[in-house]
Amino acid sequence: MKRSTERILTTHVGSLARPRDLLEIMREKEHGRPYDPAAFAAGVRRAVADVVRRQAERGIDVVADGEQGKVSFASYVVDRLDGFRPASGRNDLPGSWTREIQQFPEYYEDYLKKYSAAVSPISTMVCTGPVSYRGQQAVRTDIANLKAAMEGLEVEEAFMPAIVPYGFTRNEHYRTEEEFVEALGEALREEYQAIVDAGLVLQVDDPMLTEIVSEDPSKTPAERRRAAEQHVEAINHALRGIPTDRVRYHTCYGLNHGPRLHDAPMTAWVDLMLKVDAAAYSFEVANPRHMHEWHVWESVKLPAGKALIPGFLGHANNFVEHPELIADQVVTYAGLVGRENVLAGADCGFSSRASFAPEVHPTVVWAKFEALAEGARLASTRLWSD
Repeated sequence: MKRSTERILTTHVGSLARPRDLLEIMREKEHGRPYDPAAFAAGVRRAVADVVRRQAERGIDVVADGEQGKVSFASYVVDRLDGFRPASGRNDLPGSWTREIQQFPEYYEDYLKKYSAAVSPISTMVCTGPVSYRGQQAVRTDIANLKAAMEGLEVEEAFMPAIVPYGFTRNEHYRTEEEFVEALGEALREEYQAIVDAGLVLQVDDPMLTEIVSEDPSKTPAERRRAAEQHVEAINHALRGIPTDRVRYHTCYGLNHGPRLHDAPMTAWVDLMLKVDAAAYSFEVANPRHMHEWHVWESVKLPAGKALIPGFLGHANNFVEHPELIADQVVTYAGLVGRENVLAGADCGFSSRASFAPEVHPTVVWAKFEALAEGARLASTRLWSD
């Protein structure tokens, strides 16, 4: 994985808005209605080529495919795994959402209506049989599209996101939750290995770590801590044998863009994050509930050979961050962990689900990327002025 050895490198988290024509085909596909597979494949190729080019033009050094062919950053994987069926009845929301919905019912009544703009509703999948991976062709296509899109562009390298093995589905087959998660990890390991074998950086996406350690009245702090430790152990088991320097880890507070009063502080999970076998760690900073947490690195020592990818772009608002602010934040982190150990990133994806109304308007995202690149340039001037 490239590091900021001569200047601050820029990157992001992964998902970007899909074009409308692709969304329309994807909507038919997701609802089980007739669609043209060739038109879908061609639409994904065009969309990947477009977003990769735009990233390069806006100054992003470490690019991704924008997850253009995926319905969401997490549920895409159900199309690549055997052993699941759609749940009947309720769909699960994270515990932190439940608490906030209870506290701010009027806000969430309006907010959750936005999900109707997605190509398919949030749906929980149920494991009813042995889990195995059948996404070999799908991941090969993702890799081929990204590599083709990079041809002729001046970028440092590319990463590809993949979800961690966690409880995004309900288990009705395995004897214990631990056995279920281990089976998920064994299956997803095939995807991880394919990405790394293709010469790309693997980004493992994990919104679950912060959820596990967040306040949950049904569990004691000790129980939540142990569950989080087991979660990290499961991730590392799935990553075993994959070179650490080809892996970056992203954690965040999920898709909730609300008041976020029940987010766990970074101090509750930073040591667990650093136990994940990765070369770099991506996390939220632009989120005003967590912007102050740079202080964490005054007492937490970054292990040798590791890097941070703080999120200097907010994924839940349409403000364009000022480059001077980004530069100040980069310099702050560089002063704490070393300039070569910081890449400038974003809080989370900008269209975590394929939607006609993504979290941030697509035109604003490109302006945010330009601000990130300019902020990194300003910070580099300060940090490498000698």
